[in-house]
Amino acid sequence: MALRNVRIVTLGCAKNEVDSEEIAGVLSQAGFTVDGQASADVTVINTCGFLEAAKAESVAAIRKAVAEKGQGKVVVAGCLTQRLGEELVRLAPGADAYVGVGQMGRFQEVVEGVFNRAQPTLDVKPPHHRWADVPSRARTGRPWSAYLKVSEGCDHRCTFCTIPSFRGSHQSKPIERVMAEARHLAQTGAKELNLIAQDVTQYGYDLYREFTLPRLLRELDRVEGVEWIRLLYFYPNRLTDEVIEEMASLPKVLPYVDIPLQHVHPDTLRRMKRPWDGERYLAVFERLRAAMPDVAIRSTFIVGFPGESDSEFQALLEFVRQARLDRVGAFTFSREPGTPANDMEGQVPFKVKRERYDRLMRLQAAMSLERNRSWEGRELSVLVDEVKDGHIAGRSFRDAPEIDGWVYAEGAAEPGSFVTVRVMRGGEHDLHGVIADAQSRHH
Repeated sequence: MALRNVRIVTLGCAKNEVDSEEIAGVLSQAGFTVDGQASADVTVINTCGFLEAAKAESVAAIRKAVAEKGQGKVVVAGCLTQRLGEELVRLAPGADAYVGVGQMGRFQEVVEGVFNRAQPTLDVKPPHHRWADVPSRARTGRPWSAYLKVSEGCDHRCTFCTIPSFRGSHQSKPIERVMAEARHLAQTGAKELNLIAQDVTQYGYDLYREFTLPRLLRELDRVEGVEWIRLLYFYPNRLTDEVIEEMASLPKVLPYVDIPLQHVHPDTLRRMKRPWDGERYLAVFERLRAAMPDVAIRSTFIVGFPGESDSEFQALLEFVRQARLDRVGAFTFSREPGTPANDMEGQVPFKVKRERYDRLMRLQAAMSLERNRSWEGRELSVLVDEVKDGHIAGRSFRDAPEIDGWVYAEGAAEPGSFVTVRVMRGGEHDLHGVIADAQSRHH
């Protein structure tokens, strides 16, 4: 068949970015041109199905692509397809194929199929992840920083979350596949690997009958060319002493912990089907700080969960005061059809949710400012992302790509290099300083 042009539109999270890069790689190897031109023969829309707002954005993107497709074809892929199935075909008709998650490896067949069939197809069988071949992944974004997906799906059954319903149960990528991908990413210029999973602490259990994260970290620490290894999304009761010990002792593993707690009051957590309570979470933070005094800790909370009383919310504020977290993200509770929380009694009015959200974020802003100011006068290793007019913008070990702050500094450096920055001023989100010296190593 004649070479055809493909454009990929990615919505949603970093996991979707990786999926899109894998789709692009598979198609490039099959002889397609993947260049993002709007006049492409095939538009692939990789949808997000996490929250109602993401659903609306995905549906709008599909309708737009269908309206503009002319002689071209539209393939709708990813989470929302898996989540809604037939309903998505009704909400956003006119695409040529609707494909669920976990099928990146067979995208050549999917795209070729739309040219051979008149009728649209829907394929949303329960996800069984076919990991795409390692070298086929087409990198986008900054070459020195890469996401590395170590598992798919989730075995937890939080009552507010839709993810297990469309991403399926937890499936780890075999350790040799992860290592091959890490080496491949390093060879293509990645100095920072951001390991992603719904729950990185569960890595390997389904394959090896034991939690294999410590072993994975030891092996990744030896990959040549990689300088930083960052872990995204810890589950609170699985952050064991062994994991903490490896993080503290392995030179490349960053002292950075993103641990979405969602709430801290035991009653709210019980309704959420989440483990433990605020006291035990604070004890985990103490263990982390004892092992890694400078550890950066980030968390996410939901405000206005059904039944959240004033006293439950006050407990959350008190926790945030005590925990002194570097960063906090918050969501107002979103009712998601198909989840137990959607039908729970005690739904909190929108106005109350907004007000609680604002109070939480105002309190955390003061905490973040205090944490950032504690770096004044100290030096940090910074990976340079952008250079402009004698200034650099980069990230320290405390800053995950796209979600945390920046370190701005005066001085010249190459993008993708590491420099030492002396911090002069800490703001609410970012640090400001001067380049002390360029360096070839970190720490």
